[in-house]
Amino acid sequence: MNLVVDIGNSFIKAAVVDAEQVVAMQRFATLEEMAEATLLEEYESIERAIVASTAADTRHVAELLRGSGIPTLEMTQSTPVPIENGYLTPETLGVDRLAAAVGAMSQVGGDCVIVDFGSAITIDLVENGVFRGGNISPGVAMRFRALHDYTLRLPECLPTDEILEVGTSTLKAIEQGVMQGITNEIEGYITHFYEKNVKLSLIFTGGDAKYFVKRIKNAIFAKYDLVICGLNRILEYNARTEK
Repeated sequence: MNLVVDIGNSFIKAAVVDAEQVVAMQRFATLEEMAEATLLEEYESIERAIVASTAADTRHVAELLRGSGIPTLEMTQSTPVPIENGYLTPETLGVDRLAAAVGAMSQVGGDCVIVDFGSAITIDLVENGVFRGGNISPGVAMRFRALHDYTLRLPECLPTDEILEVGTSTLKAIEQGVMQGITNEIEGYITHFYEKNVKLSLIFTGGDAKYFVKRIKNAIFAKYDLVICGLNRILEYNARTEK
């Protein structure tokens, strides 16, 4: 049984994983809140942990876990992973993107495009067991916020499930403009990648992925958080290589 901790921009996510199945997931606003939680007491059979972060130092969380007697791996750009990293500047690659690629490979077992709908939208390509790279663009909330912040009269809107050909009010025009703009963007990438490799699987993950599954055909909505899944695989991979 493993503990996987992902430190994001807004909160700390901790997942207990047993035989590649997430059996518990908790979110914490601060390290202090995590320290006061009873997760470690509830799952005494946790054998090892991994901590990754895109927002802060992993050291304090790692020290907390090691202080509880749990061997802990801190994920960095130099941590060995079970896929090849073809990024030209691996030291600048977010560990969440690399972990998501590992998680996607474990789910589909082959070439894939991973679209992560988070604070930013990342579109990453994995082919022949190699992380090829990808692109980053503003996320859903960021686009709505930009329209509001950089204009005098446009309201700040929220994501919508509604699909319209055109917006019939300013509110709907903004909603559909952002949602359909992202849809067209992703479909453009899909068309481009599939012209070169028809074997690609398309995987959606992230908090806003649910809004685009019915807008874009043939997408696989990740059953589990791909970053959590990937970090668990990386932890197991390093545990095996240490033996």
